Amino acid sequence: MDRTTAGTDRTTAEANAEPPRVSHRTMTVFSAADEEKQRGVRRMKLTATGMLLFVAVVYVLAKWASHAGAGAWADYVAAAAEAGMVGALADWFAVTALFRHPLGLPIPHTAIIPTKKDQLGVTLGEFVGENFLSEDVVRQRLRAVGIGSRLGAWLAEPQNADRVTAELATALRGALTVLRDSDVQAVVGEAINRRAGAQEVAPGLGKLLEGVVADGGHRRAVDLICARAQHWLILNEEQIMDAIEGGAPGWTPRFVDRRIGERVYKELLRFVTEMRDSPAHPARGALDRFLTDFALDLQSDTDTRARVERLKGEVLGRGEVQDLIASAWTAVRSMIVAAAEDERSELRLRVRASLLSLGTRLTTEPSAQAKVDKWLEGAAVHVVTTYRGEITSLITETIAGWDAEHTTRKIEANIGRDLQFIRINGTVVGSLAGLLIYTVSRALGA
Repeated sequence: MDRTTAGTDRTTAEANAEPPRVSHRTMTVFSAADEEKQRGVRRMKLTATGMLLFVAVVYVLAKWASHAGAGAWADYVAAAAEAGMVGALADWFAVTALFRHPLGLPIPHTAIIPTKKDQLGVTLGEFVGENFLSEDVVRQRLRAVGIGSRLGAWLAEPQNADRVTAELATALRGALTVLRDSDVQAVVGEAINRRAGAQEVAPGLGKLLEGVVADGGHRRAVDLICARAQHWLILNEEQIMDAIEGGAPGWTPRFVDRRIGERVYKELLRFVTEMRDSPAHPARGALDRFLTDFALDLQSDTDTRARVERLKGEVLGRGEVQDLIASAWTAVRSMIVAAAEDERSELRLRVRASLLSLGTRLTTEPSAQAKVDKWLEGAAVHVVTTYRGEITSLITETIAGWDAEHTTRKIEANIGRDLQFIRINGTVVGSLAGLLIYTVSRALGA
């Protein structure tokens, strides 16, 4: 392949390559702050190397002075300088081995960060999972924070309660706006039909009717019916008379039909009036007995319960009833949206009052605080224990996606300056240790 083709292929590959992910930016791009840190690392490297050269020069001069007969002090200085060189070189090797192969030699267990990056990511993920995402740590931390009392103190402030109320109203309006009426209507209709179809209504109606009759709650309805019936009879006397006369045989004289009609009308009006005015009227007692027997039949009679179930199915199957069920959601949604938008609506006022009351309880009642803290601890522990693997894998996979070279440069720029102090300290401590060892050796030898 010639150079032109290779260049073309490389250009095409670069054009088709995916752009760097934002999540990798922090480890692949050097910022101005990173460049400044790297310059600080270089300065510290020069300082540490300068100290190594300094003790090397001191060692050479001390050895020369010792051979020249300068005295015993030259041997002490030479021993200290020699140990200082050893310490400086050993620490230089250790620090360098973290980031690269010393002198470019592939010595085992060197260039630890670039070669062990993925393994370090796995170890870091396991460390975080075991020491930060454990149930005991999460519970202790949340218990120390005291979220229940803090939340109560925050909610007890009126402006905070207003803010939460407004946010809840906005979220409610948004949710109701997103939902499609047809979908909700279908769900509501299906739920009502399924619930009504699965549950027998006759026993419940019978028990309800039995209670109403026992408490006399039906008597007002009977009073209303009797009053309306009397009023209707008075207003429609002629029509009733005509109906009675029209039902008489054709061979009877008309005046006889008229007298019979008047008699029937008067008796009917008297009956309704007496029933209206007399709570102890026999017809009322008969009605009470009928309703009581009907209530018992609804609860225990198989035929009556079956008829009610058939009637229920026929009613639910009517299109008017289904339309009513479907339109109920539209009315409810409009009512809720209007209440959520109105700052003075009963809904928002009640929510605000509830939040203030909750804040006061959480502030003053330790039992309420403990309940909230326990609930939050349980929720946090559930999340941590359930998704611990995903959380730690995020660390592992993120580190695995970093470029080894840039990761090494980034880490060295951030901690390399402190690591150079190890070299400096190694030089100083090595010199002092060498001086001490030489002094003890001479003392024992003497």
